Amino acid sequence: MLSPALNAANPFRLPFPETGHRDSAETRTLTGAATADLVNMTVENCIDFCDSKQFIFAGVEFMNAVRIFFFSSVSRFRDSYNIYADCDDFIEPSGVSAPIAECNLPCTGDPAESCGGANRLNIFWSGAEPPPVPTIPPFIGEWQSLGCYSDNVDGQGRALVNAVNVVGQVSLESCTLACFEAGMPFSGAEFADQCFCGPAIVNGGAPEPISDCNMACVGNISEFCGGPNRLTVYNYTGTDLPAPPVGGGGGGATGGATAIATDLPSPWAYVGCFVDGATGRVLTTQILPDNANLTMESCVASCDALNFTIAGGEFSIQCFCGNELIEGAAPAPESDCNLACGGNSTQACGNGNRLSIYSTTPNITILPIPVPQNDSIPGSWSYQGCLAEPDGARVFPWEIDNMNNNSASGCLSQCAAFGYTAGGMEFGTRTLPDSNASAVMFRMSLQVVSLCNLRATAIYRAAAIPSIYVAVEIGSNTTFGQVRHMFGIHQKLLVVMNFLSRGVLSVVVPLIATVGINNKVTFLEKGGTSEFLNSTGAYELDLSLVSNFSAAWRTMHVKSDVFCSGSIILPDKGARQLNVGGWSLDSTKGVRLYTPDGSPGVNGTNDWEENFEELRLQRQRWYPTAAMLPNGTVMVLGGETGSNASPEPNVEILPTPEGGDTVIYLDWLNRTDPNNLYPFVFVLPSGNLFYITTKPASSMLSTISWVGEPIPLEGAAVVFPQYAPYTDPLEIMVCGGSTPGPAIALDNCVSIQPEVENATWALERMPSPRVMPCMVALPDGTFLILNGAVQGVAGFGLANDPNLGALLYDPKLTFNERISILNTTIVARLYHSEAILLPDGRVLVSGSDPQSPTNPQEFRIEVYIPPYLAQGFIQPSFTITDTDWAYGSEHTIIVDLHHGTTSTMKVSLIAATSSTHGNTMGSRTIFPAFSCVGNNCTITAPPNSFVSPPGWHQLFILDGPTPSHSSWVRIGGDPAGLGNWPDLPDFTVPGV
Repeated sequence: MLSPALNAANPFRLPFPETGHRDSAETRTLTGAATADLVNMTVENCIDFCDSKQFIFAGVEFMNAVRIFFFSSVSRFRDSYNIYADCDDFIEPSGVSAPIAECNLPCTGDPAESCGGANRLNIFWSGAEPPPVPTIPPFIGEWQSLGCYSDNVDGQGRALVNAVNVVGQVSLESCTLACFEAGMPFSGAEFADQCFCGPAIVNGGAPEPISDCNMACVGNISEFCGGPNRLTVYNYTGTDLPAPPVGGGGGGATGGATAIATDLPSPWAYVGCFVDGATGRVLTTQILPDNANLTMESCVASCDALNFTIAGGEFSIQCFCGNELIEGAAPAPESDCNLACGGNSTQACGNGNRLSIYSTTPNITILPIPVPQNDSIPGSWSYQGCLAEPDGARVFPWEIDNMNNNSASGCLSQCAAFGYTAGGMEFGTRTLPDSNASAVMFRMSLQVVSLCNLRATAIYRAAAIPSIYVAVEIGSNTTFGQVRHMFGIHQKLLVVMNFLSRGVLSVVVPLIATVGINNKVTFLEKGGTSEFLNSTGAYELDLSLVSNFSAAWRTMHVKSDVFCSGSIILPDKGARQLNVGGWSLDSTKGVRLYTPDGSPGVNGTNDWEENFEELRLQRQRWYPTAAMLPNGTVMVLGGETGSNASPEPNVEILPTPEGGDTVIYLDWLNRTDPNNLYPFVFVLPSGNLFYITTKPASSMLSTISWVGEPIPLEGAAVVFPQYAPYTDPLEIMVCGGSTPGPAIALDNCVSIQPEVENATWALERMPSPRVMPCMVALPDGTFLILNGAVQGVAGFGLANDPNLGALLYDPKLTFNERISILNTTIVARLYHSEAILLPDGRVLVSGSDPQSPTNPQEFRIEVYIPPYLAQGFIQPSFTITDTDWAYGSEHTIIVDLHHGTTSTMKVSLIAATSSTHGNTMGSRTIFPAFSCVGNNCTITAPPNSFVSPPGWHQLFILDGPTPSHSSWVRIGGDPAGLGNWPDLPDFTVPGV
């Protein structure tokens, strides 16, 4: 939905994927230079940065997203994400072309531009020819190349222990010259701009593939100066190597220094020499890059400024900080810490694997070597060992980052809350939940060296080696529970006409579907969608005439484009269908009204009424939500000013109040753009409103509050049934959705009772991921879940792998055992699909307009028969005469049951809705109180407009599991007098 920007001077754009982590340069696509910008990254800024570094390729990439969740205008979580700019003169072999649609995330500085995606780059080329590929000369004078060597193997220390300054920038020539002058026969260039020397190669340094030394020297881009933990090593073969100097400030560091720093801020003082790297770093925070001018005074000052209480100098050029020593740090002989500081040749700055430790207290805390946490583990979790992640791949797809309060117990509790039975922990702060850990290789626990940041004595993972816990007993908090298989029937509704090269089984590819009180279905279609050149974009289907194609369809008309508009049924006497908003220009302010007329088998004559000059919204709205308020007015909420345009973060009321502009600004809608289209909104029994909307995120599970979302990360939301006497808290459920970047669909449903104090989300797992689902409230209080895709987001061509499975969700069953698997459907229903309840209890399924070659526009219309109609039972029936109900009033029906009695009968009311994009605006399910004498039953209407906002409902009775055909009843009247609105020449009003 976003159009990546193209710079006129940089006309070539290639999307390339990336793998690995930000600190793992081996697998990056562009490795020359990088910068990040939290708030102002644009394609132009990225290109300017790379131009300033004299690179010819520039790439923008999305990283580090965190979800925002809002309800009732209260922010629950808020964070943001970085956009990285990467540069290079070459595209690394790890970069593989990816579809441009996968680079679909907005730049932080300009949301109209795309800045790559998660592990996806938008790459721009200046048009210049790349320089020659860097090489490693076999000889530099009398220095002979030994190839590429490993450095700091398993944290043992530098292979060449002396860091030196060079004249000018680092190149192979400047590094070998500096080592010659330091009297060292071995020279090593590392990470493009570092130079090390030594009398020998130590600490496990050994030859590695020459391709590992792949970073161009900053002082000579025609040469390779090592890589991450890789040294381009040379050995001096001449006989005139000078003796090593004694050392000096700013020069090469040597052994023999013993002085300790005393000019320190109080109460800092020297503690002693400690072993480092025996099992891992004992101080893990290196606050500064390697510094050839380091002194202990500067190291202590840096740590003190950041409120650390311990400072350590190592390798003469490295400074580490912390508040405790970890990994069972042990004292070393003082003589071991004798390597001169780079900036003071008389002062000791540790040595190889030795730290000169200073602290604000002589009694420092030393934590033991961490072990797997096996105590205080929640539920039935058990430690399983270490798993090696394949290169460039993840064992588990989901991630929870907790930077300040992580532990195995807290992490696993969160995994269980999301319904996962396996959890892997890495990097001390990260949890990776999933349901299985198959096809991976276990390693020894000793390889896991990162610490939990809450429980520092428990191991939590080294890079690419997760600690794995699994739930050894399947409990109700760690699985989606028992899955029932039930029988539902999928049927073609229309098989009448062939046209063009495939079967065209209707005349419309609907965007919005609505059942009218005339028991016919109206469809609205996006302008330009139809394959028929004379399509009007609006049609009505008479379900009683589906065997007669020409009689079944009635042509209607709209005057503007209804693409991604919102619809609702009004509580006026005519049950008018109101449609608001649209795609562009005048249509975005469109207000359209249709009064259903006719009856099954009898054509109506009414049409959609619209006149932009007489009646329009106050603001432009593309993807707005329409909701019926308790006072009988219509709330029109959110949207954008046009297709993929600026947000419209406000709300207005219809009929428009007098007094000029009455639009109310909503900050939370502004902050959540663009992932808040068609926001979910519900009236609560307290009279408050409950909103659900989101902000972009990656595949990261921050808390249980991460739920299925509005467009474009489309999930679907419903209200649980309400039962008389309506004292139970109202519960709302959201199912499915997706994530930005890789667009991994969600496989969960979450529910909440928002009016309960300290309410939390409860999560249940679905059998498969699903984005763009449709959910239909059924007369027995269950919900049919169908349509959508396994991967992708809402939009044209943005989803893959249709999910043909159908599910039944029953809120009456035990939590985590509420989902049953039904028979699958046969038609892919992706973007712009609908599902609505018909008066006979079946579900009409229509639409799908992804505009992709794999899944073309879908004309076929089908019905799905839920299990309650698939058991061969005769449907009950009833008669009713009074269909206009006041709140709390009583009304009589006469029932005809075939299998049970009135003692087991149920009565339900399903609010009239309009279905589009997984949003059934106006959804409500009511089970009212009733009593019977013989076959005469008296139903008591809901008590007020908070329990049931005014509107039309389908009234069903159920004989055991089997519903009747419905009759339409109006509850609550027309309190705002919508039936007399609008009093304008081009509109017909039905009355109140």
